[in-house]
Amino acid sequence: MTLHGLGAMTLVLVFVLAAAVPLGRYIASIFRGDIGFARPIERGFYRLCGIDPARQMGWQAYAIALLLLSAIHVLLLYAILRLQNDLPFNPQHIPAMAPMLAFNTAVSFATNTNWQAYTPEAQISNGAQMFGLMVHMFLSAAAGMAVAAALMRAFVRGGLTTLGNIYVDMTRITLCLLVPMALIAAILLLYAGVPQTFAPFASVHPLAGGVQTIARGPVALQEAIKELGTNGGGFFNANSAHPFENPTALTNCFEIVLMLVIGFALPITLGQMIGRPRDGIALFAAMALILGFAMVGDYAAEAGNNPILVHAGIAAQPGNMVGKEVRFGIAQSTMFNSAATGTSTGAVDSVTDSDTPLGGLVPLFLMQLDEVAPGGVGSGLYGIVLFALLAVFVAGLMVGRTPEYLGKKIQAREIKLAMLAILVQTIFILAGAGFSLLTTSGIGSLSNAGPHGLTEMLYGWTSATENNGSAFAGLSANTPLLDYGLGMAMLFGRFAVLIPVLAIAGSLALKPKLPSSSGTFPTDGGLFIGLLIGVIIILGGLQFMPADTLGPLAEQYLMNAGKSF
Repeated sequence: MTLHGLGAMTLVLVFVLAAAVPLGRYIASIFRGDIGFARPIERGFYRLCGIDPARQMGWQAYAIALLLLSAIHVLLLYAILRLQNDLPFNPQHIPAMAPMLAFNTAVSFATNTNWQAYTPEAQISNGAQMFGLMVHMFLSAAAGMAVAAALMRAFVRGGLTTLGNIYVDMTRITLCLLVPMALIAAILLLYAGVPQTFAPFASVHPLAGGVQTIARGPVALQEAIKELGTNGGGFFNANSAHPFENPTALTNCFEIVLMLVIGFALPITLGQMIGRPRDGIALFAAMALILGFAMVGDYAAEAGNNPILVHAGIAAQPGNMVGKEVRFGIAQSTMFNSAATGTSTGAVDSVTDSDTPLGGLVPLFLMQLDEVAPGGVGSGLYGIVLFALLAVFVAGLMVGRTPEYLGKKIQAREIKLAMLAILVQTIFILAGAGFSLLTTSGIGSLSNAGPHGLTEMLYGWTSATENNGSAFAGLSANTPLLDYGLGMAMLFGRFAVLIPVLAIAGSLALKPKLPSSSGTFPTDGGLFIGLLIGVIIILGGLQFMPADTLGPLAEQYLMNAGKSF
């Protein structure tokens, strides 16, 4: 590791954390409805769609509306992908996507996963990219933030039977936050050299002779919302390693900021909404500490040479540069990788499959922690609140008191629902990966044998179920088993958490707001932050330790012994 690399990480994190504070306050004003400047546009949308903004929803109605919206989005995107050959903005005459791949892709983008089992340049038209995939990047991000807003309202006061209106929440989030920020980010990316055009692919004549086809399209705006909405689906197969998506080291840092800033802003929003800023800062600090240690750990793992190459005397320079862009280097590549998996973004600027085993373990483990550092837009906030409920429950057991969090008494119903939301994904990940490795189709999808192959499959199922979307790149996922299996994992991973979270919100909203007393466990100090991080690591990550031991840890041990596969 170098001081230059550590300095770059520190600078980016400081900028993100500083920007998150004013942004969190602004998001709180959106959740409260203080959007006077956008009110006329908002009313126009409601009239057009027949929405009654005054209608309030209980948690069941909120959940049903979310499920119906998501089903419509999946069907709409599926239709676009199947019909793209007959739709406008297809200058390359790209044919319709195959049914099983269209299902996987539609589910992926509607659930904020953005898993890509296809080659975008060859299988997605410009129109489908812009009006299909990109539109759903906005909608899926807004849906996650809407659920976070509903959960925040549950802590505001007591005796509530409603959590807001999901249509109003998604409209305001999209109109007042995601669209303006994405447009500003897209303009900056355009200035940096990222293209935004509906022109056909360019054909050029290189000096070596022949003709070279260069893919291009409406990239800048998709790149902006890809990172800002923690989506991750790239316009190009190389994702953010492609110079048209991420031209320079400066844009690389900018895209890392985009990935992280809303996730870190939402704990500040929670503190503002409930009138307890220090409690929001405690969640913010826990997120920052986990991500900071992960970034340094990933950097340290990749800054060391492959021991097999060292023993062979052919390690030319310190650090594992295999699979990394020279214009970014090791520090920025590992920082990007950790940011993408600490959130639910799934974007990549290097090939994770080429990382050292310990370097690959860090992003895998960040996903296994339920992506709460800082997590996806919305999903990270309600994910860490679930862990906070469990942390105060543990603290209550220690002192023999009924646990409280943010003025609400936490009882058996909330703890059962929180444990369900956290543990149910683990079953799907481990069962899915284990079953795949028992089948001929699953084994045939692997590019590597031994523990590295196990890690490829485990990473794929973890990424899909946790709605991340990144991959080890060695996994050939366009098969019936993985197209349909990972598609179901994405749906399960999204809604098996969202519905319990909304049920918890409905339960807490009904409870009276309790004043703090001398017996209340403080949730705004260092003791709670440490307890929260411990609960996240124990309940979130250690469930996967046997599988991780057989995968990346075993591979690192064997590599140190000079064995490769």
